[in-house]
Amino acid sequence: MSDNEEELGEEEQTDNLGTYEGERNENNERHGFGKATLPNGDTYEGQYENGQRNGTGTYRFINGARYIGEYQKHKRHGRGTFYYPDGSKYDGDWCENIREGHGTYTYPNLDTYQGEWIRHLRHGKGTYTYAATKAQYIGTWIEGKRQGPGEMQFTQYKYVGKFHENYPKGKGRFVFKNGYQQNGEYYITRINDEENSEVPPQVQYRWIARNVTAIQQVPDENFDDEPIETNRVEEHHELKNMHVVPGKNSSFLNE
Repeated sequence: MSDNEEELGEEEQTDNLGTYEGERNENNERHGFGKATLPNGDTYEGQYENGQRNGTGTYRFINGARYIGEYQKHKRHGRGTFYYPDGSKYDGDWCENIREGHGTYTYPNLDTYQGEWIRHLRHGKGTYTYAATKAQYIGTWIEGKRQGPGEMQFTQYKYVGKFHENYPKGKGRFVFKNGYQQNGEYYITRINDEENSEVPPQVQYRWIARNVTAIQQVPDENFDDEPIETNRVEEHHELKNMHVVPGKNSSFLNE
């Protein structure tokens, strides 16, 4: 399951509650520990309070998904772990059935996101780690996309700058382990297909290198002056090879 899709719905919300074995209160409501089999084949084993799932419990879906964690008034609320049918997993905070707060999502390809969530979306500060390359994005997210200050860390270098809708944009720098950094700016252009308006615009962007400084020297962040090498426009091939530049195999933009 994609990490921004609505969660699987749970049964036991109607008058047909299926079968139940467990404790009850004086009003004959499910109360305390119990086991329930729902009309659709789902099962729940855990705590109830006044007829509603409340406390800790395990809900197993007939499709193989399951949730283990806290409930409040029939809803996933508090801390819990959701295992999805596609092999992905979310372990973290919930608010009324919604991923919200802090949590870790592990994707089917073993990529992980650890950070803040709002309404099932990556939102706030978080770290995305690519399992295949061990590269990491560390920074801010807005509604599931990289937005604002952040950095991409690789084995031998990192890029530090601002991102806009998943793309690096504007002033930034490449910091290398040899003690130097290259300062510059990313420019983004979108090319529309004139023959087919339904085709999404092709995104292209270029890195304009301005100067190279030692890492311990803090560069002047005012880059309004001309580049050191006038009109020297570079495609940063290292970044492209590490999937930072959009391409048909770009996992950086399509995790």
